[in-house]
Amino acid sequence: MPQIPLHYVDLRTFCYATEDEKRVEEALRTFLPDRDDEPFEIERVESEGHYGDRILVLSARVENADDVRYVLSRLADLESFDELIDELDERVTENTELFLRLDKQAAFEGDVRLGDGITFRGKVEAYPAKKEKAVENAEEVLERLRDEH
Repeated sequence: MPQIPLHYVDLRTFCYATEDEKRVEEALRTFLPDRDDEPFEIERVESEGHYGDRILVLSARVENADDVRYVLSRLADLESFDELIDELDERVTENTELFLRLDKQAAFEGDVRLGDGITFRGKVEAYPAKKEKAVENAEEVLERLRDEH
């Protein structure tokens, strides 16, 4: 995949008081590239739920082209990949952002499925910065990814 039409990808999930932080981090790392020298940096921010319970927000921004390529290659494992391509018009915003929700439990088990728990937000390159162009670019890269997979 020579060119990646994404400026960056943000991945975010919540770790609730009833969840094991290490398991939630492992689920998020399903989509992050492995690095031999040091693990991909995950930002942690503590928050509080409505009833005062602790919520930990885990997030990572992937900006390097090779790393973005890795994240996209993980998406190619989706069983519903063709549906994802068909839904791009609904998943790309006017701000040229591609949104997906990924299944956190499946990710912990190493699987990639659409679902709840992990938010994927990719900023799609588009010149001019219009939704239609962003959908076109996202479709092109996802189709190429599907064909290579």
